[in-house]
Amino acid sequence: MKPKQTQCDRIISYIEEFGSITTLQAFKDLGCTRLASRIHDLKQQGRDIVSSFVLGKNRYGDKVSYKKYTFNENNLKGV
Repeated sequence: MKPKQTQCDRIISYIEEFGSITTLQAFKDLGCTRLASRIHDLKQQGRDIVSSFVLGKNRYGDKVSYKKYTFNENNLKGV
């Protein structure tokens, strides 16, 4: 029997496939409600993940900012 994939495993796969992940994407696509905690876990495991703020608008047209997580491109060039 194949072992169950963890939320951290799913986040890694998601970033590999789509290039980045946000809290909303993690919630909608992976059912992960605590992305920042899982990112912390991944960093503790040695994953080189960086975050950046994205500016956008919410459903009411108000300006908002949120984090987007990606793998550190500087460390991926040698892979």
